[in-house]
Amino acid sequence: MATNSHSTHAFSHWNPLTSDGVVVRSRRNILKAGLAGVAGLSLPALLQAKEQATALGKPLSRKSVILLWMTGGPSHIDTWDMKPERPYINRGPFSPIETAVPGIQICEHLPKQAAMMEDFTIIRSVDCRKSSHQPNQVMQTGHREAAPRSNPKGDRYPAIGSIVAKHHGANVAGMPPYVVFQKHPTHVAWGGWLGREFDPFDGNKAAILPRLDLLGKPVGGTSGAQLFGMPTGLTHERLFKRRELMKDLDEMQRGLDQGDAMNALDAYGQQAYQMLLGGDARKAFDLSREDPAVRARYGDHLWCQQALLARRLVESGVSFVTIDMSYHTASGTWDNHGIPGGVYGGITTGLGKILPTFDHLHTTLVADLKERGLLDETLVIAMGEFGRTPNMGTQKSTDGRNHWPIVMSMSLAGGGLRHGQVIGASTNDGGEIKDRPVKPGDLAATIYRHMGVPVEVMFEDDRNRPTFAVAENGQPLAELF
Repeated sequence: MATNSHSTHAFSHWNPLTSDGVVVRSRRNILKAGLAGVAGLSLPALLQAKEQATALGKPLSRKSVILLWMTGGPSHIDTWDMKPERPYINRGPFSPIETAVPGIQICEHLPKQAAMMEDFTIIRSVDCRKSSHQPNQVMQTGHREAAPRSNPKGDRYPAIGSIVAKHHGANVAGMPPYVVFQKHPTHVAWGGWLGREFDPFDGNKAAILPRLDLLGKPVGGTSGAQLFGMPTGLTHERLFKRRELMKDLDEMQRGLDQGDAMNALDAYGQQAYQMLLGGDARKAFDLSREDPAVRARYGDHLWCQQALLARRLVESGVSFVTIDMSYHTASGTWDNHGIPGGVYGGITTGLGKILPTFDHLHTTLVADLKERGLLDETLVIAMGEFGRTPNMGTQKSTDGRNHWPIVMSMSLAGGGLRHGQVIGASTNDGGEIKDRPVKPGDLAATIYRHMGVPVEVMFEDDRNRPTFAVAENGQPLAELF
């Protein structure tokens, strides 16, 4: 499990407990430790990614990605790849409906997406072998070996969002490039071999959001926003004084330092202060600044509020946002086995209840981006870890389906790509890929092409060897470009 490896903050690369000089080391370390404690998230090094991209001469665009991560593995047969001619045990309880694109049918519980099908592409032939949940790595990294349950180093493969953070950076200075709204650290992929400075920024700590229990029921009140709150006795004025004192100490230290670490610390520290003390990031995470009519349009459900925040963040300059759509900290709300006494329910009792909420937030987000002129720059992806078994009935349930890491479906919108189509197909019973297999590496390569990251880029393993390409034998999906 990857929980403990990411429990510390990404400011740890400031080395607050490491001695730096001969004369002022203790005061300086105290200051660094204090600043790291206030920030508690990956700010300076994430901001540095933008500088690195600029130094490489890469044009920085406003392109971005929003990943709606359907934690637990949604059933493809009961969403985007229905089998209405098959017996009930295979086709399941839901009926298909026609969409705005002739010949394409999807689930009856996705009517809003059906009406907007010209804006979507459905992929029905995703090869999800080796993918599992907790930790959810393979589909979020584009690498089959990123499977911690079978590979001890599986959690070292960097997230696609982390690769984007390093090689593209944020679209606007002062914004983090990679943000996640996570229910649990094992639900998302991290920086891995790239280093903790490319771990995602935890959006739940920066926004005020409704509190739900593990079954998705509102419990009253709100959570989050610790990042922009000041610890007891610490005010903005005191932080500014610390900043000035740090600058003075840095000036004293520069005579001893042989490198440019102090300059980097100062430059990125200033941007971190900008985020902490109210700049663009603070505003982007503040839903009270949003038009009340738009907030009402999205609705007050947690996932809907996070979708609205995702739009605000990409509009403000974040490059990659992942929403962990789960109520539960374990395997995920889309893990619809239907086990008697289980918390997620089966297809009818579980999936049937969350699909309308998903349909609403998914289409509201895409429509909102389109109306604001942001959709061509923003690629919206909806998927989970894998599909589910062709036949109903698993673990003493007649209403659920088990894991099926053989084939799955997913949805794409935006990014200036060609939509209103279906890519690939599964067999008649939805159990195997029939044609046009789409590998995790192909999905990663498609995202990297959208974001301007060359698929030939390599990252290093734990021995500092440039061993792995960012997209494992992947090619961008030609049908989309």
